[in-house]
Amino acid sequence: IALPPSLSNLHNVFHVSQLRRYVADPSHVIEADDVQLRDNLTVETIPLRVEGREVKKLRNKEIASVKVVWEDPQVRTRHGNWRVR
Repeated sequence: IALPPSLSNLHNVFHVSQLRRYVADPSHVIEADDVQLRDNLTVETIPLRVEGREVKKLRNKEIASVKVVWEDPQVRTRHGNWRVR
């Protein structure tokens, strides 16, 4: 939830009483482009390059992660993470 500037002094976690009913506005609708979905509802994307690698150390194991820049048909590039096992 994005807080309006008038509520910028509030913490991101606030009481339910601060919420208000949403008034429908057709200008808030975002049109989706045609996306080619597979039968299992996945989308094929191509990794462009590896941005960085990192190993996070927990108490008794290490988790390697790789930051990847993906090719996305709707957006030029998108960042994501792969966990390496």
